[in-house]
Amino acid sequence: MDILLSGSFDDGEREAWLAELKDALPDTRWHLSHTARTAQLIDAAVVANPPQGSLQNLPNLRLIQSLWAGVDRLLLDPSLPDVPVARMVDPAMSAAMAETALWATLSLHRRFYDYARQQLNCSWHPLPQRRADEIQVTLLGMGQMGRACASRLLAMGYRVTGWNLHGGTVEGVALEHGMDTLWPLLARSDIVINLLPLTAQTADLLDLRFFDAFKAGAGLVNLARGGHVVETDLLQALASGKVGHAVLDVFRSEPLAADHPFWRHDRVTVLPHVAAATDMRSAARIVARNLQALREGQPLSDLVKRSRGY
Repeated sequence: MDILLSGSFDDGEREAWLAELKDALPDTRWHLSHTARTAQLIDAAVVANPPQGSLQNLPNLRLIQSLWAGVDRLLLDPSLPDVPVARMVDPAMSAAMAETALWATLSLHRRFYDYARQQLNCSWHPLPQRRADEIQVTLLGMGQMGRACASRLLAMGYRVTGWNLHGGTVEGVALEHGMDTLWPLLARSDIVINLLPLTAQTADLLDLRFFDAFKAGAGLVNLARGGHVVETDLLQALASGKVGHAVLDVFRSEPLAADHPFWRHDRVTVLPHVAAATDMRSAARIVARNLQALREGQPLSDLVKRSRGY
């Protein structure tokens, strides 16, 4: 089997991925580019935000396997071949996301960001402390990562409600769906964690109307995509007190510009897109399983529904 590895890697990343993938699939020929001759050989492409147009003219391509959980950038390529696309669904990544969600929730619940501000002024001032079962946490997006976060938060005693656009059921978690239910849910939430996929329906969802629906002073945690948040509207909501504190891992433009107001805002915590980094070791083996299924004509895992965008 011949596989193309394509993406926005630096040289060190590319070599590290290639080593893990070769170890997981030792009997596979890997290509880092293709010519008119080798294009005929390629059966599948393993990608991480590949340059637009780089997957054209591969006449025998049968699968595009993403190394990332999010495929919104990949699907924006108008030249993307009409073959199955699989996204990365890795329990290790979900566990890491749940750790970040729990850390942010604990920090907001226990007022640790407020204490950090007090420390700057040498202020010794204990604040009221609530129990976990008094804190309503809302998770936007109930895919594998949302379910992992819900499980971890419920184990800590938080009241957790999930929300998505399309419904369904999640064992052990109260679930609401549809835009009509979103606004009253936000009004009773103490902490809102965004884990939604970025689609045409969810882009710019976190706007002034969204923040106006907040319980005054609620916390926001965005671990999904920067394109969900209208940044000027969030700054306005922080200024008004509608949002008490925002923990932001993703941004419209990354790296975040040095002059961006989020950096120095005393009610914003900035993370450099590290909430759930892909673990090359486990991801390479997940890729290998899907490529082996392709080789054997077996069902493929975690295929994207292009009409939904994830």
